[in-house]
Amino acid sequence: MTADGTDPARTTPRESPRRRAVLDALRAAPTPLGVTETAERLGVHPNTVRFHLDALVADGLVERRAEAPAGPGRPRTVYTPRPGMDRGGARGYLLLARMLLSRWASADPAEARGEAMETGREWGRFLVEPPPPFERATAERSVARLLTLLADLGFEPEPAPGREEPDIPERIRLRHCPFLELAEEHGELICPLHLGLIQGALDRLDAPLTATRLEPFAEPDSCHAHLSAAGPAPRDTRKGTHR
Repeated sequence: MTADGTDPARTTPRESPRRRAVLDALRAAPTPLGVTETAERLGVHPNTVRFHLDALVADGLVERRAEAPAGPGRPRTVYTPRPGMDRGGARGYLLLARMLLSRWASADPAEARGEAMETGREWGRFLVEPPPPFERATAERSVARLLTLLADLGFEPEPAPGREEPDIPERIRLRHCPFLELAEEHGELICPLHLGLIQGALDRLDAPLTATRLEPFAEPDSCHAHLSAAGPAPRDTRKGTHR
């Protein structure tokens, strides 16, 4: 451990200037380098370079291999950077989502909402396991599995007990939106996507209920997914819907 409590073996090149320098030296070299050659280029002790090379190999950024000797003697161990970009860089997935949504948003509003809902349904069918053979689908089991899915996705669901059947919720409070920034900008697409996701999951579960609508910000801190009874849907056997 270092003085600040970090483990130097788990420090990334971005966090360690020395490790970054070792990696840059390997990338700049026209041929693979050994420990001594790398140390000479950096002006540091070979043991220091060996420590960082071992860490880079463990992180998958550098490859170690034995070079066939030109004459008598043991093969020389050399190092070369693994092809690929630095995985420690920043990501822009929110920007990517905005770019893709902008294409939808520029289309006919009704058509865009329909496509968003159907996309949600397809993913809802994909993201849940179907009930096992011969298991009778009940509202209680279906809701429990739906709540597990929504929790795993980050919605922080909370069922609201029904007036007639307390064990079967009439609605589900969604206390967190994993796509909040996108929902604030494109609620007309994200909300139908969420509704379709719930509908698709319930359909895949052969649930005797479905989601009828999603009420954005029904409360200051949550949205409501409204449920109602529905006839059992036939098991979806299309290709590509199984996990």
